[in-house]
Amino acid sequence: MKYVLLFCSPAGGEEQSPAEHADDPRFAAYFEEVRAGRVTGGARLRPATDATTVRVRGDEVLLSDGPFAETKEYLAGIAFIDVADLDEAIALAARHPAASDGGSVEVRPVWE
Repeated sequence: MKYVLLFCSPAGGEEQSPAEHADDPRFAAYFEEVRAGRVTGGARLRPATDATTVRVRGDEVLLSDGPFAETKEYLAGIAFIDVADLDEAIALAARHPAASDGGSVEVRPVWE
């Protein structure tokens, strides 16, 4: 089954670069484990402050800086996984450092 893991970080928290994640042994161990054929794609996202939100109202395109809503957490990254079932997806999500660093990992099935 295919799922997407949505990694959320606390708003206002320290933003780590991909290089800092690579140097963090918790992330290195997690990435080594999950890259064993179960992760099919994904990306680390820039901070929510770098976002641009686009809305269309009638013929007008409206732009605003930042995320679409004020939240306590922001979407920091995504990973697509191919696993046997929801239990395996949850087990992977629970081992991600974001789940224990004050953030969360949302597990969502992908339409097939």
